[in-house]
Amino acid sequence: MEKVYYITTPIYYVNASPHIGHAYTTIVADVLARYYRSLGYRTFFLTGTDEHGDKIAEAAAKAGITPQEFTDRISAQFRDLWPELSVTNDYFIRTTDKNHVRTVQAILQKVYDQGDIYFGHYEGYYCVGCERFYTEKELVDGKCPDHQTPPLHRKESNYFFKMSAYQDWLIQYIQDHPDFIRPERYRNEVLAFLREPLEDLCISRPKSRLTWGIDLPFDENYVTYVWFDALINYITGLDYPDGENFRTFWPVSQHLIAKDILKPHGIYWPTMLKAAGIEPYRNLNVHGYWNVDQSKMSKSLGNVVKPLDLKDKYGLDTFRYFLLRDMVFGLDSSFSEEAFVQRANSDLANDLGNLVSRSVTMAVKYGGEKVPAPTDILPEEDGILQETAARTVAEVETCFSELALHKALIAIWELISITNKYIVEREPWNLAKDPGRKARLETIIYNLLETLRIVGVLVTPFMPGSAEKILRQIGIVDPARQTLDTIRTWGGLAPGLALTRGESLFPRITYSKEEQPVDTNKPPLTPIKPEISYEDFEKVDLRAAKILEAEPVPKSNKLMKLKIDIGEERTIVAGIGKDYKAEDLVGKTIVVVVNLKPTKLMGVESRGMLLATDSEEGLTLVSFDRSALTGGKVR
Repeated sequence: MEKVYYITTPIYYVNASPHIGHAYTTIVADVLARYYRSLGYRTFFLTGTDEHGDKIAEAAAKAGITPQEFTDRISAQFRDLWPELSVTNDYFIRTTDKNHVRTVQAILQKVYDQGDIYFGHYEGYYCVGCERFYTEKELVDGKCPDHQTPPLHRKESNYFFKMSAYQDWLIQYIQDHPDFIRPERYRNEVLAFLREPLEDLCISRPKSRLTWGIDLPFDENYVTYVWFDALINYITGLDYPDGENFRTFWPVSQHLIAKDILKPHGIYWPTMLKAAGIEPYRNLNVHGYWNVDQSKMSKSLGNVVKPLDLKDKYGLDTFRYFLLRDMVFGLDSSFSEEAFVQRANSDLANDLGNLVSRSVTMAVKYGGEKVPAPTDILPEEDGILQETAARTVAEVETCFSELALHKALIAIWELISITNKYIVEREPWNLAKDPGRKARLETIIYNLLETLRIVGVLVTPFMPGSAEKILRQIGIVDPARQTLDTIRTWGGLAPGLALTRGESLFPRITYSKEEQPVDTNKPPLTPIKPEISYEDFEKVDLRAAKILEAEPVPKSNKLMKLKIDIGEERTIVAGIGKDYKAEDLVGKTIVVVVNLKPTKLMGVESRGMLLATDSEEGLTLVSFDRSALTGGKVR
């Protein structure tokens, strides 16, 4: 049986330009589509724009242009953005497309003919921003809970969909299909809605008030209400009712939305489908908000973060990685540029970038610029990478099935961390000094390069550009042929492939609010902070310190506890455990800031900070070219 996968984003409302929230949803959909393509699934990925309704008419009037001109302009911003973010959608739908208009009218007529649409009167509180009526108890202090503005009181005649007739069916369907809406918190939220009597859904607007919409096929004096129009895009995009894509993909449909549109997708849409005689979607997958300054991102609050600003400043894959790593799917997440930079420097520059650079550098230097053959395999020493890689592939597969993308990245980074530790513990630079241990050195180099192959494939859905660079550096000329199935078995990297050292994948980012945007293709900008006076710098007390004792901090994979002599003995804690063994540190003379306020790290009090910098083989300690006096002041 053919494996197929259908993923959709919401169609984005074109009353404003795209922001980071739109980018997150669409990139998540892209990651899922790329992942399932790599597993051999025939995949269809749909996104697009929602273009009818009050807000569009108002925005167009304010801009002094027609609604069609306005929607053409904003829809193009979304369409043009997705290739910039490496989004690989198969179809971009607009609700002004002629085929969509035909589909909406056909479904309206079908539901009307069977008696599930009637003409009636309604009075209530209407939010233009949400384009929906609210009951009094849904308001918060008399305001729309989302837009925090008072709604308008409206009374008018309209057409209504008999949504209430399907309430009992929907409750039973959700109970019979526990993963219909996920995560579970949102399933429970929909069931909580359904504990109250379900009102019928107003599905029209009179043309006397709004003309920008799809005409009702049974009354030319009305246009379709935006939700009964917009939701149908998910089947229009598959050529409903007779298209081969509809028959193939609709039974496996996966909707991806933010939590603010849970009710339309969790209640309106399945009841509409039932009334139209169409099977419900497979899953509704709901994520949280990106908050800025503890508030949901919105144009009205003025806290919108533009995706292209971040992509152009820090690089596309860095942007994609941050979004996917820092949001737990289903929960809200807070955005700050400082957190963005810290994540990029820690995970990408220090961990992944450093691993690729040092592995390929050593392979080129010690292995004749080709992938060596592993001939001196020691299971007790080398098995750690094979075992961790196999476990990681399995964990990633589980994480994708649960939409736990941040956990998938955590699992991948655990493999990266263990591989960096493997380098430090095996010390290939020392093996290279002994010609008699060439076979052992080449086996270690092979293990590193094979791990890079596996890491490259695993990060491909998340960071496709960087993944391709990794795979090309280790000799793989056609990275697209490296799929998830090719990394289930260790040893897929063929010896003899030509190696190529590339530029730094993730240069460290320098950041201060005062500096200009960073060009990630150039060395870091300096100064990274505002200038300080000589008097301020004089307050920093730098001393030559001799390391007397060293030991790893329990339960930490990089912290090292050091006893140092600066004329007096004291303890400092430093994050150098991935780059140095404890026994290699004893006796070294290093540079330490000795007048920092004490702090606790993993329960150990640290009274100082050592100085280090990056090298091709990891962190290297700042030291002296001649013997220094213990405790001597560094000037």
